[in-house]
Amino acid sequence: MTPLTRDDTTVLIVTGMSGAGRSTAANSLEDQGWYVVDNLPPQMLQPLVDLAHEPESHMEKLAAVMDVRGGSLFEHASEVIETLAEHAHVQVLFLDSTDDALVRRFEQVRRPHPLQEDGTLLDGILRERSLMHPIREQSDLVIDTSEMNIHQLSTAVASAYGKPGEAKTRLTIMSFGYKYGLPSDVDMVADMRFLPNPYWEESLRDNTGKDAPVSEYVLSNPLAGDFLEQFERTLHTVLSGYVSENKTYATIAIGCTGGKHRSVAMAEELGALLTTRADVQVAVKHRDLGRE
Repeated sequence: MTPLTRDDTTVLIVTGMSGAGRSTAANSLEDQGWYVVDNLPPQMLQPLVDLAHEPESHMEKLAAVMDVRGGSLFEHASEVIETLAEHAHVQVLFLDSTDDALVRRFEQVRRPHPLQEDGTLLDGILRERSLMHPIREQSDLVIDTSEMNIHQLSTAVASAYGKPGEAKTRLTIMSFGYKYGLPSDVDMVADMRFLPNPYWEESLRDNTGKDAPVSEYVLSNPLAGDFLEQFERTLHTVLSGYVSENKTYATIAIGCTGGKHRSVAMAEELGALLTTRADVQVAVKHRDLGRE
């Protein structure tokens, strides 16, 4: 199935069996720029779509997660979807899984099935499967998650509902100064203190790594070129792994003593080199630039 595209709001109904991965799918859609509403009663779908059509709403892609948590309200979900589809662009994504896989997942998290009542897990699953059958039949796309982990499911959803060629990983390259401490919540750290420090050149001391004289001083060193070549090759492997594991955000910290000269110049250069990758969106930040 190839998702349809229009200039107006696209409405995606995300539904399926409890334990089949609705939350993972919703998170993946949010990463692809969808406005996601979870546990929406079917009767609230039309008012939400009306709101999305308002110019100031900016809801070009709207996803509504609907399931049996809605209780008796969910019994009319199929009718509501059919009515809405008469005058709106609606698609239905149904997440399914085998009974054995669903039982195993519920046992792992030690939670009852929402329709289990006084019966077994399997009783609840069978009740839900019967209730969901009409919606499954009218779905545009059914994804069987029985053998998928969360990363594989996220990738499958992004492949179906993301924009072709859209960057999969948002990468931040952050320069910093070691004397102000290591930045928190980073994925990789590279130390530039092996390069000569422009600080000791009086004509360069008051400039920064964003200024041409300092940048040329740092990058003209053969060690800088060797590092960039090898580090870019390493990042090619790492970023490919991030994409396959659906890691959508990553930060690389580039450090020097004060965060003003070497780290700034190298972060800027590395950012320029990585902007050629179609699967990565790069932003360069300088944490300590401007500090005394």
